[in-house]
Amino acid sequence: MSTGRTDHRPGVVPNHTNRTTVKRAIMPTRNGTPAPALQIATEVLHARRMLIGLYALTGVAVATWLSRLPSIRTALDLSSAELGTLLLVGSIGSLGMVLFAGALATRWGSRRTLITAAVMFAVGNSLVGLGPAVGSVVLLGLGVMLASSSYALANVPMNLETVIIERGMGRSVVPQFHAAFSVGSVVGSLLGAAVSWAQVPVVVHFVALSAVTLVVRLRAVPGAVLPTTPMLPATGTTGTPPLTPAARGAGMRAALAAWREPRTLLIGVIVMSAALSEGSANNWLAIAVVDGFERTEAVAAVVFGVFVGSMTVARLIGSRVIDSFGPVRVLVASGVSSLLGLLLFGLAPALPLAVLGVAGWGLGAGLVVPIGMAAVATDRMHAAGRVAVVSAFASVSSIVAPPVLGLAAESMGARHALMLVGVGMVAGIILAGQVRRDRTAAAGDLRAEPNAPAQSPPTEQVGPTPQSPPSVAGPAVVCSPVAVGTC
Repeated sequence: MSTGRTDHRPGVVPNHTNRTTVKRAIMPTRNGTPAPALQIATEVLHARRMLIGLYALTGVAVATWLSRLPSIRTALDLSSAELGTLLLVGSIGSLGMVLFAGALATRWGSRRTLITAAVMFAVGNSLVGLGPAVGSVVLLGLGVMLASSSYALANVPMNLETVIIERGMGRSVVPQFHAAFSVGSVVGSLLGAAVSWAQVPVVVHFVALSAVTLVVRLRAVPGAVLPTTPMLPATGTTGTPPLTPAARGAGMRAALAAWREPRTLLIGVIVMSAALSEGSANNWLAIAVVDGFERTEAVAAVVFGVFVGSMTVARLIGSRVIDSFGPVRVLVASGVSSLLGLLLFGLAPALPLAVLGVAGWGLGAGLVVPIGMAAVATDRMHAAGRVAVVSAFASVSSIVAPPVLGLAAESMGARHALMLVGVGMVAGIILAGQVRRDRTAAAGDLRAEPNAPAQSPPTEQVGPTPQSPPSVAGPAVVCSPVAVGTC
């Protein structure tokens, strides 16, 4: 029973906490004692900066590799078919890794998984540069597979950490990380063009990039991953035991069980439609402009820049939009914008109208993946497995789409073939309601241990609150205006 007095003791959790208090996400403790609110806020903001840097660095690495493909093809005298086969090897390696990435991230934790992925990329990217230098297609293929697998492995913990940081900040910030990737891609393209113009050998370029990215990642990862120390349980004690081997095993089983969850699979279809949309534009938009409107490659590059720029704008403003309108409405609006923009591009009689369509297409494509990833990463024990499932759907689209659209382009032209992607956009609009918060998931914070009492998720005291008994009657619901919805 409350006495009306103010209690500043750490660990006291009121059973009548108001919504203003619980809008703050539950944050980690150290040595069983809740960290001060100011220190927590500092850690979250620091993690956000570090993770944004990691996303940007990934964009730089991906775009730089793609920008040097002509030099690699020339050095090894590869035909278009042989180069396509090498890219397919990378996609298959990525898909193979993503099938296990969720289980590995659950067992190892985000920090160890990200460091492992960083080392894999450094080795693989160096082999990609070394292959053309020594004239070895096998070495190049091995490097492509290893580098692609590192992306897939890092993708799960990176997406998981974005949602953890978002919960800690109490507002939608996931799109900002994906915006950083887009900005990094632009920087990577410019970097690739600069070193190509300077005639820097591919091996020098890629080995130097591997060394720099490895050093940066090893320094950034510890700060980007928030601590996973135990949370306050409902009984008011100061902590729960660390993860036991049995709990880790349960986490592994949960990661694999995500493949049997209908909601996760349906959100995977939504993300696959977005990956199909973005990937198709990456592969075919420039060609469609050249063939469909008989313009130069330079003009086509500008049109593609409109698409990338529109996606980046959507992701930069996405946090405010999602907080204002909710993820379902934003997802529906994104799908409609992409669909109408794609149809306008495919049917426009003149290039200016087609460019307007490309802008709408890009704006609609920007937020689907962030919303989908946030929707499946609300429960710590299941998050890694669910993110891996959704990532697998995206990987499948990257494998299937290029050859299918290529065959269609042979008969109807690249511009009209791209309109086939609209089928996936329609599916995404229909399934948009799936990104509402999963009511069956635990209401606790992502950092709660899998073996903690599920019936009463912990809540940290934020500021002075009236005194109450240490125990809490009934579950404490955590509400925050994040991309995964509100309670």
